[in-house]
Amino acid sequence: MFTNRTEAGRRLAERLEKYANRNDVLVLGIPRGGLPVAFAVAQALHAPLDVLLLRKLGVPAHEELAFGAIASGGVRVLDWDTLYELSISPSQVEAVTARERCELERRELAYRGSRPALSATGKTVILVDDGVATGASMLAAIRALRQMQPAQVVVAVPVAPPIVCDRLSREADEFVCVAAPSHFVAVGQFYDDFSQVSDEEVIDLLAEPAVSDGGVTPARNQLR
Repeated sequence: MFTNRTEAGRRLAERLEKYANRNDVLVLGIPRGGLPVAFAVAQALHAPLDVLLLRKLGVPAHEELAFGAIASGGVRVLDWDTLYELSISPSQVEAVTARERCELERRELAYRGSRPALSATGKTVILVDDGVATGASMLAAIRALRQMQPAQVVVAVPVAPPIVCDRLSREADEFVCVAAPSHFVAVGQFYDDFSQVSDEEVIDLLAEPAVSDGGVTPARNQLR
């Protein structure tokens, strides 16, 4: 469906044209895979780019299955149905949370350095990832953003299953998705190139101007 994340971002941006060239718009990518998509969106809209950090909380011994997620700002979202069905104990929840919080803090330092947390107050925030499968991480991101008092939260992804689209449409002020295929196993199945994005690539993207004509400066300078 998509050649790579950059092409997916360009196609996603076509559905976000009404947000172009506005000084009240921020584009936030979810590292690491969401950053190339978000960069392409920010380029097309002439908007500043930054990150919102998230970590999935994986079921012990089956880490690919999430029972929740954490986000910057101390936000944690738990899927109580999954916790109950799999009999995951409170101590297991806390142990996984502590481990993932360490990684979240490491990435925060690597990506932001000493720069303070972004300010989204009063802004229209377009939250971008390369796709969503269960929606747990994106739900955590939305709730984290709500605490920052944005004017509007727009969730934008290239691909998601229909049931997740319905759920996120109820949580966000606007939900934009290029495709919602009924047969959905994993996000990567819809990309020709779904290679892993490194920390270095994320840092490089954040250091790049979102547009090359001088209209937008790098995100790390825009969002101090």
